[in-house]
Amino acid sequence: MTSTLDLERRGAAGSASQRALRPGASFLSGLSWRRSFNGIGLILPLGLLALWQTATSLQWIQPVFLPSPLATAGAFWKMLTKQNLHLDFLSSISIVAQAFVYGSLAAVGLGIAAGLSRKVEQFFGPTFDTIRHIPGIAWLPLIVLWLGIGAPAKILVIAKSVFFPVFLNTLSGIRNVEKRYVELGEVLTLTRWQLVRRVLVPSAVPSIMVSLRYSAGLAWALVVVAEGLSGLEGIGFLIFRAQGLLLTDQLVVCMVIIGFVGFAIDRTMYALQRRVLRWKQGFDG
Repeated sequence: MTSTLDLERRGAAGSASQRALRPGASFLSGLSWRRSFNGIGLILPLGLLALWQTATSLQWIQPVFLPSPLATAGAFWKMLTKQNLHLDFLSSISIVAQAFVYGSLAAVGLGIAAGLSRKVEQFFGPTFDTIRHIPGIAWLPLIVLWLGIGAPAKILVIAKSVFFPVFLNTLSGIRNVEKRYVELGEVLTLTRWQLVRRVLVPSAVPSIMVSLRYSAGLAWALVVVAEGLSGLEGIGFLIFRAQGLLLTDQLVVCMVIIGFVGFAIDRTMYALQRRVLRWKQGFDG
């Protein structure tokens, strides 16, 4: 039995097919593709890099406070070849990936359950609303006492921080489904399971995807703090060690790595979001 969202998807697909049949449609799509890669996003980073190089070359800032781009590149190569930087990086990525998967899966499952049942929401609501206001890092000292300074403690802390944004957005997405969709499902005599599978969950997917994208970046940011406060490996540990030893070049290397990896994570989640929501058209700017 066909739901309203299925009809919308088919309508969007039909509109896309009609556009493809129009004269010059492929040419216009090619222009749109070129506009998205016009390089305007490189202007600010290249400008900041030039300013960085100028400031260090003219000694506006002492090297101990800000090393030059060339010195930073040299420190990166040294860390990569002589200090096993790749092992610390893999350790951080492993923790983030596990925490993100565990936290998001639990959040989506409980969020859907709470969205479908007021009793489930009332059961978990007071406890969750209390726990989520305690920062994840505040839990770290206690969890370290329980689990030690290894990966499980960091995974648990980061998973907790991932859980609540995804849970709240999943619950909100389920509850904010347009009433006309639900009424149409009742007219079509959909069963409870069919209503959930064909109407409620698909309508909540945009909200869920946004929260997953946000939580992925949040998990990567938190691993740095968690490793810096309790750990002997990882990018966060390297940052705090570089600070203690006044190795500014290595400190900048770690910051650049965090920035690039965070950007890659965000772009990956954005591409996944576009892929999952390709049926949902919106304003492109």
